[in-house]
Amino acid sequence: MRSAPRGAEGSALPRWVFAPAALGALLVVVPLVAVVLRVDWPDFVALVTSESSVAALRLSLRTATASTVACVVLGVPLALVLARSSLPGLRALRAVVLLPLVLPPVVGGLALLYAVGRQGVLGPPLEALGIRVAFTTAAVVLAQTFVSLPFLVVSVEGALRTAGRRYEAVAASLGAAPSRVLLRVTLPLVLPGLAAGVVLAFARSLGEFGATLTVAGSLQGVTRTLPLEIYLQRETDPDAAVALSLVLVVVAAVVVVGVHGRRGAGPGTR
Repeated sequence: MRSAPRGAEGSALPRWVFAPAALGALLVVVPLVAVVLRVDWPDFVALVTSESSVAALRLSLRTATASTVACVVLGVPLALVLARSSLPGLRALRAVVLLPLVLPPVVGGLALLYAVGRQGVLGPPLEALGIRVAFTTAAVVLAQTFVSLPFLVVSVEGALRTAGRRYEAVAASLGAAPSRVLLRVTLPLVLPGLAAGVVLAFARSLGEFGATLTVAGSLQGVTRTLPLEIYLQRETDPDAAVALSLVLVVVAAVVVVGVHGRRGAGPGTR
């Protein structure tokens, strides 16, 4: 009798699992292959090296990097509060922090516009200080941070809960101050989760479209990121749109594979 296929750890899997798994894989692979097949390869270099395309790619990389840094600075403390504190209202706080995961991006963009726009809640005070956010590069970073922050928080909070508090308790019992426990024990324990969160936040920022368009507009060299450039090119030059889409896919894939490769090559790898 033939045995059922086994997973990596030797546990048998029902055969029917492989059918929907294959369909799920095809759901991702087929559209990506279709993009590759649709690319105008003889003119590919010319399509992706136009002035507007290069400017959009550079802007996307800069703003995605800035928003990812902002996500780390804000998201790690948020995850620590959610996973380690006993403050009242944590459930409500978690729901609010994770809300951008389910909000349509354009709704997030409108919310940001009504917050920092010229007629928004914070707009007039910021204008009085000579600070304008809406329809600037800062608005792009703000929109990307808004939609990407939950990804980092979820990853780090999950890692914190999985790690538990045993090592932190031991360090505290030996006289380590809370800040030393955080820096020397807690953060090293959750580095894999933090790395995963950084990857997700960067990739989400790189592909952000709706919120960016709403709160930042589409000004070449200022707020027109690569997704916006692809959207505009789709109407005027479909070949350029397809070529730039492939560039965006490749950049995102390199980031994900590169970071996970470094994690796999870490000290714990055997």
